[in-house]
Amino acid sequence: IVAMLIMLLQLLILLLLLVVVMSAMMMMMMMMMMMMMMMMMMVMMMMMMMMMMMMIMMVVMMMMMIP
Repeated sequence: IVAMLIMLLQLLILLLLLVVVMSAMMMMMMMMMMMMMMMMMMVMMMMMMMMMMMMIMMVVMMMMMIP
């Protein structure tokens, strides 16, 4: 009976460890996804800023060309 109890305890500990590891992996994945989303947002913002700057430069060049 004691051996059975020890076996059950070992199984429970293993299960707990698995759950903890899985949760940690999920958290890491979520963090990575968040970081990737943030990086993508930053890149999109940079691209938008570059496009705006290009448009402004084009407008300025056009204004200079008119006179």
